[in-house]
Amino acid sequence: MSSAATPPIPARMKGLNRAEICDQNFIEFVREWNGRTVARPAPGEAVIEGSALDAHSFVELLESQLISRHLDLMARVLRVQNKVFYTIGSSGHEGNAMVARLTRHTDPAFLHYRSGAFMAERFRKLPGTDGKPRDPIMDSALSFAASSEDPASGGRHKVWGSKPLWVLPQTSTIASHLPKALGTAVAIEQARRIGHASPIPEDSIVICSFGDASSNHATAQTAFNAAAWTSYQKLPAPVLFVCEDNGIGISVKTPGGWIERNFSRREDLDYFYADGLDLATGYGQVQAAVEHCRRSRRPTFLHLRTTRIMGHAGTDFEIEWRPIEELVAVEAGDPLLRSAAIALESGLYSKDSLLALYEQIRVKCFAAADAADRTPKLTSLDDVIAPLAPYSPEKVMAEATRIGNEDKRLQVFGSAEKLPEAQPPRHLAIQINNALHDLFCKYPEALLFGEDVAQKGGVYTVTKGLHKAFKNSRVFNTLLDETIILGLAQGYANLGMLPVPEIQYLAYFHNACDQLRGEAASLQFFSNDQYRNPMVVRMAGLGYQRGFGGHFHNDNSITALRDIPGLVVGCPSRGDDAATMLRTLAALAKVDGRVSIFLEPIALYMTKDLYEAGDGGWLTTYPPPEQAMVLGEGRVYSPEADDLVIFTYGNGVPMSLRAGRDIEAVHGWKVRVVDLRWLVPLNEQYIAEQARSARRILIVDEGRHSAGVGEGVITAIAEAGFGGRPFQRVVGVDTYTPLAGAALLVLPGEADIVQAAGRLA
Repeated sequence: MSSAATPPIPARMKGLNRAEICDQNFIEFVREWNGRTVARPAPGEAVIEGSALDAHSFVELLESQLISRHLDLMARVLRVQNKVFYTIGSSGHEGNAMVARLTRHTDPAFLHYRSGAFMAERFRKLPGTDGKPRDPIMDSALSFAASSEDPASGGRHKVWGSKPLWVLPQTSTIASHLPKALGTAVAIEQARRIGHASPIPEDSIVICSFGDASSNHATAQTAFNAAAWTSYQKLPAPVLFVCEDNGIGISVKTPGGWIERNFSRREDLDYFYADGLDLATGYGQVQAAVEHCRRSRRPTFLHLRTTRIMGHAGTDFEIEWRPIEELVAVEAGDPLLRSAAIALESGLYSKDSLLALYEQIRVKCFAAADAADRTPKLTSLDDVIAPLAPYSPEKVMAEATRIGNEDKRLQVFGSAEKLPEAQPPRHLAIQINNALHDLFCKYPEALLFGEDVAQKGGVYTVTKGLHKAFKNSRVFNTLLDETIILGLAQGYANLGMLPVPEIQYLAYFHNACDQLRGEAASLQFFSNDQYRNPMVVRMAGLGYQRGFGGHFHNDNSITALRDIPGLVVGCPSRGDDAATMLRTLAALAKVDGRVSIFLEPIALYMTKDLYEAGDGGWLTTYPPPEQAMVLGEGRVYSPEADDLVIFTYGNGVPMSLRAGRDIEAVHGWKVRVVDLRWLVPLNEQYIAEQARSARRILIVDEGRHSAGVGEGVITAIAEAGFGGRPFQRVVGVDTYTPLAGAALLVLPGEADIVQAAGRLA
């Protein structure tokens, strides 16, 4: 539109921001209302004729809507005073209060950021500790102000969350929360199937809200697909997907009719529409969707009509890119104006009493904001990161070494003579398999799932026999979708189970990285350790597979794992280590709620020999179940040697041992090999201790040259003051892994290690 064609800005808009305009619109609408008033309904009667909404519910919903609106207005005003740090508002979405009213506080809720009215309404579901109603205004103000007293996140983020109200804090909410919402819905039935005591009632449903623009996101689509896949098989998945359709994503408009067209015709995703701009009309429509979801236990899609009053956030000045006529039309569709009309038409309020309520809530919101501004903030690094990665060493070790169900072990393995610790040495894959059987005997709430893990026993037979021993309720195949596998894991963890998902190959994890980085591993941090996603993710990876591969099956890129705050990554190179590490990781999940990855080197699964064919040097006996490994503890070969110390992990361990023998023959050096075993976080103190006595240092890292584990090892050594030692790094090349023998050109080999030692000479 040219400047000549742009209509003049109305007088009432001049000098005002959008928040002030919306505020004045409500006041002027009420003052100028001249409609007809009917007989005042009794509390239990319909608020207006023909509505499913009763008068008492309307009064409370209206109050929740007004609380939400004034929190938005307060945030816009106080942001410029640096008292508030969040301005993505809920204005126009206040109809989601109906969803809160028609569901229970024990229905887990995964909410997007325009959920102020939902939260205000859900607060009515449960009294506070003093028996009085909880105060959504003060809780929200503390969150807006990044107060350390914020009950949701402790000042780490502005989130809608509440432990007692089962609102699990979400921070991203651009569709990344949909997989775990579906996972939680599936977990409700899973808990019943395995006899697990769920923290919520068996007939609970899960609420998951998002915007119309977010519904197009790949992560959302994968959740809808998995929901339909589950429903198609007649498996319960009571999730209520609430698409709050305001027709726009920041500045990109959703094509008219797109949401209905895209979702109303899916056979295994039941579609309902509700008018979120009109409480009287929308209430019965929302009620129908909620009741259907709870009764049918099927995934349900609620298309909730909303609008967006004011810009996406405080920095979005719509007047600069949106026509005046369009803004005026949006303001005319403000749901609060319709609620005001209902309030006046029904006789429940007069103009004066409604405006008095409006101003009363305004005063409460600003008073709460002022009080929140005076509360303590996070001022120390220790306080900030306290909930990120809790670790209770003594409790974890006590749990890891706790003997499980001995009778169950005997039943599963067959007899005392057949217990794995009574067997001769075995290779890595078998000892992982034995350890998994042991963990499933010890933890009846443990679940193992992924692609091909059940009857087939995994593509490398590592999970062979688990399905037969623990049945389909605990060991089962999923659809081919890593995002959903990790979403399911979070859902099971939310309800107190111990998920052990398998990602078939490290390369496949990259498709779903955000489910750990942005969701699972962040939950403790952003909920101030009120919610946890304990899980042990098994992941086959690394290089050196022969006769099979390419970059999908010889993926040595573990950089993405090193960048996830709070994550633990363990990588065994031999069978006994694998068993004791798994016990520690399971205990870490149970005690401290941690998210971990067990990175299994594929090329070592079946390795038996170390130096010569038939020597059996890489077979190990099975450690009895009362043995576990301390988190961060490495394994040292030839601890007395100090001429050359090699730091490595995974496939690099047997390679370095073989190369060390050659180095000793050539240079006469005694070689110590340090198997790090724990890659995230690196035990920097342990690395420094091993480097202290080293005359020369070699880092053998099968990862890539850039951002690999080796960089972390070098940094730990240098920062400890030992960077002056002669050192070399043997590392993979920054390239994708090619097929067949060419793969060995880009991965470090034994000859490379020997040559690097020669350079140190």
